[in-house]
Amino acid sequence: MAEKSTVRVQTVHLRGSSAIRRPLIVLAVCAVGVVGYLARDFLIPTAGAMVLALMLMPVANALERLRVPKILAAAASVSLLAIVVGGLLALAVPSIAGWIADAPTLTYRLEKKLEGVRESIAILQKVTKQVEEATTSAAPASPAAPAVEKVVVHDGKTLLGQLASTTPGVVLQLGYAAVLAFMLLVHRNDHRRQLLRVPLTFATRVRLARVMRDINERVGHYLFSLAVIYSCVAACSATALAVLGLPNAVIWGFLMGLASFVPFVGAPVLIAMVAAVALVTFDEWMLIVAAPAALTLIHLAESQFITPFFVSRRCALNTVGVFVGIALLGWMWGVIGAIVAVPLLILLSTVAAHLPSLRWLEVMLADERPVSERLSVKPPLASVKRPPVQVRAAQVRRRVATR
Repeated sequence: MAEKSTVRVQTVHLRGSSAIRRPLIVLAVCAVGVVGYLARDFLIPTAGAMVLALMLMPVANALERLRVPKILAAAASVSLLAIVVGGLLALAVPSIAGWIADAPTLTYRLEKKLEGVRESIAILQKVTKQVEEATTSAAPASPAAPAVEKVVVHDGKTLLGQLASTTPGVVLQLGYAAVLAFMLLVHRNDHRRQLLRVPLTFATRVRLARVMRDINERVGHYLFSLAVIYSCVAACSATALAVLGLPNAVIWGFLMGLASFVPFVGAPVLIAMVAAVALVTFDEWMLIVAAPAALTLIHLAESQFITPFFVSRRCALNTVGVFVGIALLGWMWGVIGAIVAVPLLILLSTVAAHLPSLRWLEVMLADERPVSERLSVKPPLASVKRPPVQVRAAQVRRRVATR
Protein backbone atom coordinates (compact mmCIF):
# COMPACT_ATOMS: atom_id res chain seq x y z
CA MET A 1 0.00 0.00 0.00
CA ALA A 2 1.50 3.23 -1.14
CA GLU A 3 2.20 5.70 1.53
CA LYS A 4 0.37 8.97 1.26
CA SER A 5 2.73 11.87 0.75
CA THR A 6 2.14 14.85 2.95
CA VAL A 7 3.03 18.36 1.89
CA ARG A 8 4.02 20.81 4.55
CA VAL A 9 2.50 24.23 3.98
CA GLN A 10 3.65 27.19 5.96
CA THR A 11 0.80 28.80 7.84
CA VAL A 12 0.41 32.37 9.00
CA HIS A 13 -1.41 32.98 12.26
CA LEU A 14 -3.45 36.14 12.52
CA ARG A 15 -3.79 37.60 15.96
CA GLY A 16 -7.07 39.37 16.13
CA SER A 17 -6.97 39.81 12.33
CA SER A 18 -4.43 42.62 12.84
CA ALA A 19 -2.26 41.46 9.95
CA ILE A 20 -5.00 42.14 7.40
CA ARG A 21 -6.77 44.96 9.19
CA ARG A 22 -3.92 47.46 9.01
CA PRO A 23 -3.50 47.25 5.21
CA LEU A 24 -7.26 47.53 4.89
CA ILE A 25 -7.22 50.67 7.05
CA VAL A 26 -4.54 52.18 4.80
CA LEU A 27 -6.53 51.30 1.68
CA ALA A 28 -9.70 52.71 3.24
CA VAL A 29 -7.96 56.00 4.06
CA CYS A 30 -6.63 56.24 0.51
CA ALA A 31 -10.07 55.46 -0.91
CA VAL A 32 -11.65 58.16 1.25
CA GLY A 33 -9.05 60.66 0.05
CA VAL A 34 -9.66 59.80 -3.62
CA VAL A 35 -13.44 60.00 -3.22
CA GLY A 36 -13.12 63.27 -1.32
CA TYR A 37 -11.08 64.78 -4.14
CA LEU A 38 -13.21 63.49 -7.01
CA ALA A 39 -16.57 64.29 -5.35
CA ARG A 40 -15.49 67.71 -4.03
CA ASP A 41 -18.28 69.54 -5.88
CA PHE A 42 -20.79 67.58 -3.77
CA LEU A 43 -18.83 67.20 -0.55
CA ILE A 44 -17.82 70.87 -0.18
CA PRO A 45 -21.40 72.21 0.24
CA THR A 46 -22.36 69.13 2.27
CA ALA A 47 -19.54 69.64 4.77
CA GLY A 48 -20.31 73.36 4.86
CA ALA A 49 -23.97 72.63 5.60
CA MET A 50 -23.02 70.29 8.46
CA VAL A 51 -20.73 72.91 9.98
CA LEU A 52 -23.42 75.60 9.60
CA ALA A 53 -26.02 73.34 11.22
CA LEU A 54 -23.75 72.64 14.18
CA MET A 55 -22.90 76.34 14.47
CA LEU A 56 -26.55 77.44 14.38
CA MET A 57 -27.80 74.68 16.67
CA PRO A 58 -27.46 76.75 19.90
CA VAL A 59 -29.44 79.56 18.24
CA ALA A 60 -32.21 77.18 17.18
CA ASN A 61 -32.30 75.61 20.67
CA ALA A 62 -32.58 79.06 22.27
CA LEU A 63 -35.45 80.01 19.98
CA GLU A 64 -37.26 76.75 20.68
CA ARG A 65 -36.93 77.35 24.42
CA LEU A 66 -38.81 80.61 23.79
CA ARG A 67 -41.74 78.53 22.41
CA VAL A 68 -40.88 79.27 18.77
CA PRO A 69 -41.85 76.37 16.46
CA LYS A 70 -38.87 74.37 15.31
CA ILE A 71 -39.47 75.11 11.62
CA LEU A 72 -39.57 78.85 12.27
CA ALA A 73 -36.54 78.62 14.57
CA ALA A 74 -34.47 76.84 11.92
CA ALA A 75 -35.69 79.19 9.19
CA ALA A 76 -34.84 82.25 11.28
CA SER A 77 -31.35 80.95 12.05
CA VAL A 78 -30.49 80.16 8.43
CA SER A 79 -32.23 83.27 7.06
CA LEU A 80 -30.33 85.60 9.39
CA LEU A 81 -27.01 84.17 8.24
CA ALA A 82 -28.11 84.28 4.58
CA ILE A 83 -29.13 87.95 4.90
CA VAL A 84 -25.76 88.88 6.39
CA VAL A 85 -23.80 87.00 3.72
CA GLY A 86 -26.02 88.35 0.94
CA GLY A 87 -25.59 91.93 2.12
CA LEU A 88 -21.83 91.55 2.25
CA LEU A 89 -21.80 90.04 -1.24
CA ALA A 90 -23.90 92.96 -2.49
CA LEU A 91 -21.25 95.32 -1.12
CA ALA A 92 -18.36 93.23 -2.43
CA VAL A 93 -19.43 92.78 -6.07
CA PRO A 94 -19.30 96.49 -7.05
CA SER A 95 -15.96 96.86 -5.26
CA ILE A 96 -14.47 93.85 -7.06
CA ALA A 97 -15.74 95.20 -10.39
CA GLY A 98 -14.11 98.56 -9.61
CA TRP A 99 -10.81 96.86 -8.76
CA ILE A 100 -10.87 94.97 -12.05
CA ALA A 101 -11.61 98.15 -13.99
CA ASP A 102 -8.82 100.09 -12.22
CA ALA A 103 -6.30 97.25 -12.39
CA PRO A 104 -3.92 99.05 -14.83
CA THR A 105 -3.93 102.22 -12.71
CA LEU A 106 -3.38 100.33 -9.49
CA THR A 107 -0.54 98.36 -11.07
CA TYR A 108 1.13 101.56 -12.26
CA ARG A 109 0.84 103.16 -8.80
CA LEU A 110 2.27 100.06 -7.18
CA GLU A 111 5.20 100.04 -9.60
CA LYS A 112 5.91 103.73 -8.94
CA LYS A 113 5.92 103.17 -5.17
CA LEU A 114 8.14 100.12 -5.49
CA GLU A 115 10.52 101.81 -7.92
CA GLY A 116 13.24 102.16 -5.29
CA VAL A 117 13.00 98.51 -4.37
CA ARG A 118 13.09 97.57 -8.03
CA GLU A 119 16.20 99.67 -8.62
CA SER A 120 17.92 97.98 -5.68
CA ILE A 121 17.05 94.57 -7.09
CA ALA A 122 18.33 95.62 -10.52
CA ILE A 123 21.67 96.75 -9.05
CA LEU A 124 21.96 93.46 -7.18
CA GLN A 125 21.26 91.52 -10.37
CA LYS A 126 23.86 93.56 -12.26
CA VAL A 127 26.51 92.87 -9.63
CA THR A 128 25.66 89.16 -9.67
CA LYS A 129 25.92 89.08 -13.47
CA GLN A 130 29.33 90.77 -13.38
CA VAL A 131 30.58 88.24 -10.84
CA GLU A 132 29.35 85.39 -13.03
CA GLU A 133 31.04 86.88 -16.12
CA ALA A 134 34.31 87.31 -14.19
CA THR A 135 34.28 83.68 -13.06
CA THR A 136 33.44 82.29 -16.51
CA SER A 137 35.74 84.54 -18.57
CA ALA A 138 38.46 81.85 -18.76
CA ALA A 139 36.10 79.28 -20.21
CA PRO A 140 36.05 78.90 -24.03
CA ALA A 141 33.25 80.75 -25.69
CA SER A 142 30.54 78.46 -26.94
CA PRO A 143 28.64 79.15 -30.14
CA ALA A 144 25.57 81.20 -29.63
CA ALA A 145 22.44 79.19 -29.46
CA PRO A 146 19.69 80.07 -31.91
CA ALA A 147 16.97 82.26 -30.54
CA VAL A 148 13.87 80.41 -29.51
CA GLU A 149 10.60 81.90 -30.51
CA LYS A 150 7.94 81.89 -27.85
CA VAL A 151 4.34 81.37 -28.77
CA VAL A 152 1.75 82.59 -26.30
CA VAL A 153 -1.76 81.21 -26.66
CA HIS A 154 -4.64 83.01 -25.05
CA ASP A 155 -7.87 81.18 -24.39
CA GLY A 156 -9.88 84.36 -24.86
CA LYS A 157 -11.43 84.27 -21.39
CA THR A 158 -11.27 87.39 -19.29
CA LEU A 159 -11.62 87.55 -15.52
CA LEU A 160 -15.18 88.77 -15.78
CA GLY A 161 -15.97 85.92 -18.18
CA GLN A 162 -14.56 83.37 -15.76
CA LEU A 163 -16.57 84.87 -12.91
CA ALA A 164 -19.72 84.79 -15.02
CA SER A 165 -19.14 81.13 -15.94
CA THR A 166 -18.52 80.01 -12.34
CA THR A 167 -21.26 82.07 -10.65
CA PRO A 168 -24.20 79.70 -11.42
CA GLY A 169 -22.38 76.71 -9.91
CA VAL A 170 -21.44 78.68 -6.80
CA VAL A 171 -25.04 79.89 -6.39
CA LEU A 172 -26.34 76.32 -6.69
CA GLN A 173 -23.85 75.08 -4.08
CA LEU A 174 -24.79 77.90 -1.69
CA GLY A 175 -28.48 77.14 -2.14
CA TYR A 176 -27.92 73.43 -1.56
CA ALA A 177 -25.88 74.13 1.58
CA ALA A 178 -28.54 76.50 2.96
CA VAL A 179 -31.40 74.04 2.33
CA LEU A 180 -29.45 71.11 3.80
CA ALA A 181 -28.51 73.13 6.89
CA PHE A 182 -32.19 74.08 7.33
CA MET A 183 -33.31 70.44 7.05
CA LEU A 184 -30.63 69.27 9.50
CA LEU A 185 -31.77 71.88 12.04
CA VAL A 186 -35.46 71.08 11.64
CA HIS A 187 -35.12 67.29 11.87
CA ARG A 188 -32.17 67.05 14.27
CA ASN A 189 -34.23 65.49 17.10
CA ASP A 190 -35.93 63.07 14.70
CA HIS A 191 -32.55 62.01 13.34
CA ARG A 192 -31.29 61.32 16.86
CA ARG A 193 -34.26 59.10 17.65
CA GLN A 194 -33.90 57.25 14.36
CA LEU A 195 -30.17 56.67 14.93
CA LEU A 196 -30.82 55.32 18.42
CA ARG A 197 -33.05 52.64 16.91
CA VAL A 198 -30.23 51.23 14.79
CA PRO A 199 -28.11 49.50 17.51
CA LEU A 200 -29.36 46.16 18.80
CA THR A 201 -27.87 46.24 22.30
CA PHE A 202 -28.53 48.67 25.14
CA ALA A 203 -24.82 49.41 25.67
CA THR A 204 -24.36 50.42 22.03
CA ARG A 205 -27.39 52.71 22.22
CA VAL A 206 -26.00 54.40 25.32
CA ARG A 207 -22.63 54.90 23.63
CA LEU A 208 -24.29 56.36 20.53
CA ALA A 209 -26.38 58.69 22.70
CA ARG A 210 -23.23 59.91 24.43
CA VAL A 211 -21.53 60.49 21.07
CA MET A 212 -24.42 62.69 19.91
CA ARG A 213 -24.51 64.52 23.25
CA ASP A 214 -20.81 65.31 23.12
CA ILE A 215 -21.04 66.41 19.48
CA ASN A 216 -23.79 68.84 20.46
CA GLU A 217 -21.89 70.17 23.47
CA ARG A 218 -18.31 70.04 22.21
CA VAL A 219 -18.68 70.95 18.55
CA GLY A 220 -21.88 73.01 18.42
CA HIS A 221 -21.14 75.31 21.35
CA TYR A 222 -17.50 75.60 20.34
CA LEU A 223 -18.35 76.72 16.80
CA PHE A 224 -21.00 79.12 18.06
CA SER A 225 -18.52 80.67 20.50
CA LEU A 226 -15.95 81.06 17.74
CA ALA A 227 -18.57 82.61 15.45
CA VAL A 228 -19.41 85.23 18.10
CA ILE A 229 -15.72 85.99 18.77
CA TYR A 230 -14.83 86.25 15.09
CA SER A 231 -17.86 88.48 14.46
CA CYS A 232 -16.44 90.86 17.05
CA VAL A 233 -13.06 90.61 15.31
CA ALA A 234 -14.71 91.51 11.99
CA ALA A 235 -16.48 94.51 13.55
CA CYS A 236 -13.30 95.78 15.24
CA SER A 237 -11.25 95.30 12.06
CA ALA A 238 -13.81 97.12 9.90
CA THR A 239 -13.98 99.99 12.39
CA ALA A 240 -10.19 100.35 12.58
CA LEU A 241 -9.77 100.29 8.79
CA ALA A 242 -12.64 102.76 8.33
CA VAL A 243 -11.02 105.17 10.79
CA LEU A 244 -7.75 104.92 8.84
CA GLY A 245 -9.62 105.66 5.60
CA LEU A 246 -9.06 102.36 3.78
CA PRO A 247 -11.68 101.80 1.03
CA ASN A 248 -14.16 98.92 1.47
CA ALA A 249 -13.36 98.59 5.17
CA VAL A 250 -16.52 96.54 5.82
CA ILE A 251 -15.50 93.92 3.28
CA TRP A 252 -11.98 93.67 4.64
CA GLY A 253 -13.34 93.38 8.18
CA PHE A 254 -15.65 90.54 7.16
CA LEU A 255 -12.78 88.77 5.41
CA MET A 256 -10.67 89.17 8.56
CA GLY A 257 -13.35 87.48 10.65
CA LEU A 258 -13.74 84.71 8.07
CA ALA A 259 -9.99 84.19 7.80
CA SER A 260 -9.75 83.75 11.57
CA PHE A 261 -11.47 80.37 11.18
CA VAL A 262 -8.28 79.12 9.50
CA PRO A 263 -5.60 78.91 12.21
CA PHE A 264 -1.95 79.75 11.50
CA VAL A 265 -2.62 80.79 7.89
CA GLY A 266 -5.82 82.78 7.44
CA ALA A 267 -5.14 85.96 9.42
CA PRO A 268 -1.49 86.44 8.28
CA VAL A 269 -2.47 86.05 4.61
CA LEU A 270 -5.27 88.60 4.93
CA ILE A 271 -3.03 91.04 6.81
CA ALA A 272 -0.52 90.79 3.95
CA MET A 273 -3.31 91.54 1.44
CA VAL A 274 -4.42 94.57 3.47
CA ALA A 275 -0.80 95.76 3.57
CA ALA A 276 -0.63 95.58 -0.24
CA VAL A 277 -3.92 97.48 -0.59
CA ALA A 278 -2.73 100.12 1.87
CA LEU A 279 0.50 100.48 -0.10
CA VAL A 280 -1.48 101.19 -3.27
CA THR A 281 -4.09 103.42 -1.61
CA PHE A 282 -2.16 105.66 0.79
CA ASP A 283 0.76 107.98 0.14
CA GLU A 284 1.91 108.43 3.73
CA TRP A 285 4.02 105.67 5.22
CA MET A 286 2.33 106.18 8.58
CA LEU A 287 -1.04 105.10 7.17
CA ILE A 288 0.55 102.35 5.09
CA VAL A 289 2.04 100.77 8.22
CA ALA A 290 -0.97 101.54 10.47
CA ALA A 291 -3.48 99.40 8.52
CA PRO A 292 -1.69 96.01 8.82
CA ALA A 293 -0.47 96.94 12.32
CA ALA A 294 -4.03 97.47 13.54
CA LEU A 295 -5.13 94.09 12.16
CA THR A 296 -2.08 92.44 13.71
CA LEU A 297 -2.91 93.84 17.14
CA ILE A 298 -6.54 92.69 16.84
CA HIS A 299 -5.44 89.21 15.77
CA LEU A 300 -2.93 88.89 18.62
CA ALA A 301 -5.48 90.03 21.19
CA GLU A 302 -8.03 87.53 19.87
CA SER A 303 -5.73 84.52 19.50
CA GLN A 304 -3.66 84.98 22.66
CA PHE A 305 -6.16 86.35 25.20
CA ILE A 306 -9.84 86.42 24.15
CA THR A 307 -10.28 82.99 22.58
CA PRO A 308 -8.28 81.05 25.26
CA PHE A 309 -10.27 82.84 27.99
CA PHE A 310 -13.78 82.29 26.64
CA VAL A 311 -13.33 78.97 24.79
CA SER A 312 -12.62 75.88 26.85
CA ARG A 313 -9.47 73.82 26.34
CA ARG A 314 -11.61 70.72 25.84
CA CYS A 315 -11.59 71.39 22.08
CA ALA A 316 -7.81 71.83 21.84
CA LEU A 317 -6.24 69.73 19.11
CA ASN A 318 -2.70 68.80 18.20
CA THR A 319 -1.00 71.68 16.39
CA VAL A 320 0.64 69.44 13.79
CA GLY A 321 -2.64 67.60 13.16
CA VAL A 322 -4.51 70.88 12.68
CA PHE A 323 -1.87 72.22 10.27
CA VAL A 324 -1.81 69.01 8.21
CA GLY A 325 -5.62 68.85 8.18
CA ILE A 326 -5.89 72.45 6.96
CA ALA A 327 -3.25 71.84 4.28
CA LEU A 328 -4.89 68.60 3.10
CA LEU A 329 -8.48 69.88 2.94
CA GLY A 330 -7.27 73.19 1.52
CA TRP A 331 -5.57 71.28 -1.30
CA MET A 332 -8.60 69.07 -1.89
CA TRP A 333 -11.46 71.56 -1.44
CA GLY A 334 -9.89 75.00 -1.64
CA VAL A 335 -10.73 77.83 0.75
CA ILE A 336 -13.90 76.16 2.06
CA GLY A 337 -11.91 73.06 2.94
CA ALA A 338 -9.43 75.11 4.96
CA ILE A 339 -12.31 76.78 6.84
CA VAL A 340 -14.16 73.55 7.72
CA ALA A 341 -10.98 71.57 8.51
CA VAL A 342 -10.86 72.37 12.23
CA PRO A 343 -14.60 71.68 12.88
CA LEU A 344 -14.33 68.37 11.06
CA LEU A 345 -11.23 67.42 13.08
CA ILE A 346 -13.06 68.22 16.34
CA LEU A 347 -16.01 66.14 15.17
CA LEU A 348 -13.72 63.24 14.27
CA SER A 349 -11.88 63.37 17.59
CA THR A 350 -15.18 63.44 19.50
CA VAL A 351 -16.43 60.33 17.71
CA ALA A 352 -13.07 58.57 18.15
CA ALA A 353 -13.17 59.26 21.91
CA HIS A 354 -16.07 56.82 22.30
CA LEU A 355 -14.70 54.03 20.11
CA PRO A 356 -11.83 51.93 21.54
CA SER A 357 -10.80 50.84 18.05
CA LEU A 358 -10.10 54.48 17.12
CA ARG A 359 -8.13 55.37 20.23
CA TRP A 360 -4.94 55.73 18.15
CA LEU A 361 -6.63 58.46 16.10
CA GLU A 362 -7.88 60.17 19.25
CA VAL A 363 -4.39 60.19 20.76
CA MET A 364 -2.88 61.58 17.56
CA LEU A 365 -5.41 64.42 17.39
CA ALA A 366 -5.28 65.24 21.12
CA ASP A 367 -3.36 68.25 22.37
CA GLU A 368 -2.36 67.24 25.91
CA ARG A 369 -4.37 64.21 26.97
CA PRO A 370 -6.98 62.19 25.06
CA VAL A 371 -10.53 63.44 24.95
CA SER A 372 -11.87 60.17 26.39
CA GLU A 373 -10.12 60.86 29.70
CA ARG A 374 -11.99 64.16 29.96
CA LEU A 375 -15.29 62.69 28.82
CA SER A 376 -15.12 59.71 31.21
CA VAL A 377 -15.76 61.95 34.22
CA LYS A 378 -19.04 63.23 32.80
CA PRO A 379 -22.30 62.25 34.52
CA PRO A 380 -24.39 59.56 32.86
CA LEU A 381 -27.27 60.38 30.56
CA ALA A 382 -30.40 61.55 32.30
CA SER A 383 -32.55 59.17 30.26
CA VAL A 384 -30.60 56.11 31.42
CA LYS A 385 -32.18 54.76 34.64
CA ARG A 386 -30.11 52.11 36.37
CA PRO A 387 -30.30 50.50 39.77
CA PRO A 388 -27.72 51.71 42.31
CA VAL A 389 -25.97 48.33 42.19
CA GLN A 390 -25.14 48.76 38.48
CA VAL A 391 -23.71 52.28 38.76
CA ARG A 392 -20.29 51.11 39.94
CA ALA A 393 -20.10 48.43 37.24
CA ALA A 394 -21.04 50.97 34.56
CA GLN A 395 -18.28 53.30 35.69
CA VAL A 396 -15.73 50.49 35.52
CA ARG A 397 -16.89 49.50 32.02
CA ARG A 398 -16.68 53.12 30.86
CA ARG A 399 -13.10 53.46 32.08
CA VAL A 400 -12.15 50.16 30.43
CA ALA A 401 -13.79 51.20 27.14
CA THR A 402 -11.81 54.45 26.99
CA ARG A 403 -8.47 52.70 27.37
